[in-house]
Amino acid sequence: MLSVMVHAENSIMRAGLESIIRSHPDLSVIGSSSNSVSLLKRVEELQPDVVLLEWLEDDNEPLWETLQALGTELSRPALIVLADYEDNDWATDALSKGVRAILPQSASTDEIIATVVAVAVGLVVLPPDLVEDLLPQNGSPTSALPASPIQALTPREIEVLGMLALGLGNKTIASRLGISEHTVKFHVSSIFTKLNASSRTEAVTLGARLGLIML
Repeated sequence: MLSVMVHAENSIMRAGLESIIRSHPDLSVIGSSSNSVSLLKRVEELQPDVVLLEWLEDDNEPLWETLQALGTELSRPALIVLADYEDNDWATDALSKGVRAILPQSASTDEIIATVVAVAVGLVVLPPDLVEDLLPQNGSPTSALPASPIQALTPREIEVLGMLALGLGNKTIASRLGISEHTVKFHVSSIFTKLNASSRTEAVTLGARLGLIML
């Protein structure tokens, strides 16, 4: 089970985020904080896998310094920031300080849960518009994409999706994960259903645009 710590100054927001995390059977809330000082202290004490952090417009240097301190820890948690950023420089700075995911404050329950699962297995999650701005474009046309998966992908499905992005076949994926090819086919089918994709290429494209994987 993945351990998650929640940070938000507002007690109502903090309780709401904790409720979202607890709604998923594979996630648990092990603690929370309401300011930058307690955030660093609690992370050191609890050693969570993931920190879900709300960033407000008036948050300033102390929280940046805390993020940088967390980002340099050997056993650092995966950091997710909920923020309404205005420019790419802000996002780039956040990523340089160890942030693994950026979500808008309007993110849905499914988006938050999918992001927690994704960063816990080593992926970076960014909003589609930010991905388009930061990554080079290949000029190829893309189909209309949903704002979020119909259902959140499981940690295993995200692992499989990442291997699909590498162009690996079912047999190789099965070998790497220590599961049967039949199970791989089941995961691929589930991924297609949840992302509303009709092919591996489309699933990978959707996964990248949704921030579930990085190409």
